[in-house]
Amino acid sequence: MLSQLSAISPIDGRYRSKVNELAPYFSEYGLFKYRVWVEIEYFIALSSLNLPQFPAIAENDIAFLQKIYLEFSEADAQEIKDIEKTTNHDVKAVEYFIKKQLKNTALEEYSEFVHFGLTSQDINNTAIPFSLQLGLDEVIIPAYKNILEQLNTCATLWKTIPLLSRTHGQAATPTTMGKEFAVYAERLRIQLETLINTPISAKFGGATGAFNAHKLAFPSINWPEFGDHLVADLGLVRSYPTTQIDHYDQLAAIFDCLRRMDVILMDFAKDVWQYISMDFFKQKIVAGEIGSSAMPHKVNPIDFENAEGNFGVANALLDHFSNKLPISRLQRDLTDSTVLRNVGVPLSHLLIALKSLEKGMSKLILNEEAIHADLNKNWAVTAEAIQTILRREKIEGAYELLKDLTRTNNGINEASIQAFVAKLDVSDQVKMEIAAITPFNYLGYAAD
Repeated sequence: MLSQLSAISPIDGRYRSKVNELAPYFSEYGLFKYRVWVEIEYFIALSSLNLPQFPAIAENDIAFLQKIYLEFSEADAQEIKDIEKTTNHDVKAVEYFIKKQLKNTALEEYSEFVHFGLTSQDINNTAIPFSLQLGLDEVIIPAYKNILEQLNTCATLWKTIPLLSRTHGQAATPTTMGKEFAVYAERLRIQLETLINTPISAKFGGATGAFNAHKLAFPSINWPEFGDHLVADLGLVRSYPTTQIDHYDQLAAIFDCLRRMDVILMDFAKDVWQYISMDFFKQKIVAGEIGSSAMPHKVNPIDFENAEGNFGVANALLDHFSNKLPISRLQRDLTDSTVLRNVGVPLSHLLIALKSLEKGMSKLILNEEAIHADLNKNWAVTAEAIQTILRREKIEGAYELLKDLTRTNNGINEASIQAFVAKLDVSDQVKMEIAAITPFNYLGYAAD
């Protein structure tokens, strides 16, 4: 019997409670549910054409049909699986399941219009993008938005806290802690908007994409237009022309965008991890938690490490998906099917990562004392400011003067800077201007 302890994947084992909300979209149950959803909406749409052989369905019959997918249960999914044992074809099993629901109803005589003229990929390449769109809208995007809100809150809260920058790992022009969080917020915001505005496509066009059977049976109907409307009603866009399967270029764009956002947040997690190691952040202590089995004092940055690791797993799969899915031999091969069944795997890992990041950020306590001490040890970073004023005053070799001053093994502090300023051949007003510069106020627009 499968349990969280016997599950091979940590998604269905250790981390199951963190990804439960994705199961309705990306499980085997979810796949069957959305296949049934598409098949039934197609059946209803066909009836709206008022074909001689298939007149419009009554309102109460439409409600009956839609109830099949709206109240789709695990027992229904199991029934389809049982049918599949005979058919050895999962989409055909869905068709037979729906036809069974029509038995002994007013719709039974029209049951041959279930899956009429379609190939399996019309259903798969519509149901999977449909479930993906819903999963993104209802779970994944809100999780990213939570992180964005936290980043913006921290950026505002710490916008005036001076922080020593480091470029190439070396002391550099001061910034503020809030500004550094704002950088990540802006990066994430741009990619999140891209994700939200990237349409997800579906393939719906018969065996090899040209509605051959449909046009043969009912040549007076504009089937491409019909397909456009059906897919649009599901919140998707119809790819046209296609082979038997979707191009998957739009899915690749979605996966690439998710991967970029994960890279941004991995970068952020690593920076915060580094700040914690530098003592710039303390972490709220949770009663009962243990940081090390051997060292009682430790409070490890495990949430940021967990996020980094899970983002990495997610991105490895997302990269494979976006590279593999757009490639298919001739009109189609079956390699896309295996990949599409795993869409929920990278989304689960990134959801785990987002929740870990959210938890880690909620535990951060800014250690202003350590940040202040770090700045105070690095008065040399005011050299840029001083040499800029000297250049403004047309002092020849201003850069070289400051280079000679600051590149010393004896170190630079406030006193040595002031002694240097006192010897400058500039007006007292300029000396006062330079003397007012400190690592704590040389911040440019960082606080804005």
